[in-house]
Amino acid sequence: MPFINVKTNAKLTSPQKEIIKRRLFDCIGIIPGKSDRYLMVAIDDGADMAFHRDSDSDMAMVTVKIFGGSTKSTYQKLNKAICMILSDEAKISGEFCYVTFEEESYWGYNGFMF
Repeated sequence: MPFINVKTNAKLTSPQKEIIKRRLFDCIGIIPGKSDRYLMVAIDDGADMAFHRDSDSDMAMVTVKIFGGSTKSTYQKLNKAICMILSDEAKISGEFCYVTFEEESYWGYNGFMF
């Protein structure tokens, strides 16, 4: 039950969003036991953001939530993949991209608690 939320000040086209979503779905398997079957992705573009007192550069804040946990080295691999996706598809430099990982103990789906 992973969830990836991408918030960016970049204005993305529909095709860009679709490619980013597809590539995020493709890379979630970096975390052992996670697959695209239950992955949910949200992309919030055009957000009012600033980083290093700079609001002109394209930037992103990405949150990855998973049920359970993983290792720092696994998160590092996923972090690298996410930054590469945003660089390739939205021209957002890794210097302007934060990625956080949140491990959840409780996760509900379809009226059921995991």
